Amino acid sequence: MTRQFHDQALSPEALDQLFREARSYNGWRDRPVSDAQLRAIWELMKMGPTSANMQPVRIVWVKSPEAKARLAECVMEGNKAKVLSAPVVAVIGYDIDFHEELPWLFPHTDAKSWFEGDEAQREEAALRNSSLQGAYLMLAARALGLDCGPMSGFDPAAVNAAFFAEEPRHRVNFICALGYGDPDSIFARSPRPEFERFTRIA
Repeated sequence: MTRQFHDQALSPEALDQLFREARSYNGWRDRPVSDAQLRAIWELMKMGPTSANMQPVRIVWVKSPEAKARLAECVMEGNKAKVLSAPVVAVIGYDIDFHEELPWLFPHTDAKSWFEGDEAQREEAALRNSSLQGAYLMLAARALGLDCGPMSGFDPAAVNAAFFAEEPRHRVNFICALGYGDPDSIFARSPRPEFERFTRIA
């Protein structure tokens, strides 16, 4: 059966949930996030487009107190409480050797050959596309009723050693806390620019 797509926009309520009313949280309510919810996030985010369907993202879902304590040792002081209090923190990384998976991920042509022998090109592509996938992760989480708290402010080498030691070709991109946000932990909404300030139509 062929699926019929249409051009109807999402409801204003859905757009509020994904964008207009969504916030980056710094603190979390004492409410768990299940493994089933993490799998549901993955099932949505993997459908977002990447170049040649390369899917370079590699994620460690940090849930246990022991794993969160290890991650907290890798982040700046201001992020430690965010990591320790969140039900889950996604370590969003990428695989420099993602091209090894292209024969089955993008079987239409020999896409693997585009990247062989050029690690700099692979790292650039992996970073760009895993960043896209990290954004899809946040939108998927919000769509499923969760809140997000994306973070930089960590020692990449320490995070790689703590969570990707067995996959030395994987690198951390950024981290993102997931859960049910505490409204008292957010600041007033920061300014957002008007269309004309940072964009133009050519």
